[in-house]
Amino acid sequence: MTGLVIVVEDEEPVRTALVRLLESADHTVRDFASGTDFLNSTIPDTPACLLLDMQMPDITGINIIEQLASIEARIPVIFITGYGSIPMSVQAMKLGAREFLTKPVCPEALLTAVTEALASDQANLQYRLEQTELTTRYNLLTPREQQVLEFIISGLLIKQIAAELAVSEITIKVHKKQIMNKMCTKSITDLVRISERLHISQARSR
Repeated sequence: MTGLVIVVEDEEPVRTALVRLLESADHTVRDFASGTDFLNSTIPDTPACLLLDMQMPDITGINIIEQLASIEARIPVIFITGYGSIPMSVQAMKLGAREFLTKPVCPEALLTAVTEALASDQANLQYRLEQTELTTRYNLLTPREQQVLEFIISGLLIKQIAAELAVSEITIKVHKKQIMNKMCTKSITDLVRISERLHISQARSR
């Protein structure tokens, strides 16, 4: 299966060789010379996988996969490293890495791992699209509506939220209606579920 392969490797000769190998197998490739550059980029809405160097000057591969996990960016990761260890491999696998390959990487093994990773990312793609849509909806909320949302998902009633924010119950009802409309939800249960996916914290009452 062809698709997008994202290569993050600080050694230019190695990165160039990887790009050429992947392109020879008809994969589309995006490459980054540092982990920071990759993290500042956007993961595209297409089946993809990440070919990630374990040790880089600016940030480690483990740190990168941890950051991806924190924002639920589900993308298959294949680690490559000049030196490997069992503890490092175990840690990488626990964080969701699909493969752990040592340099010099066997071309056949790499292409097989990439093909399997891209196939598995079909399901992940749908999740990423949904996550992007939910984030877009949340960003439509005003700061006050985001604040009211935090109180709603914490289980407070309209009158309790009104008391917390020192406003009228009618005002809170208007905010609630706007929140439900913008988030495209019909129930508080749906609102809580979406908030959990977006890692929105519950408000603490006084």
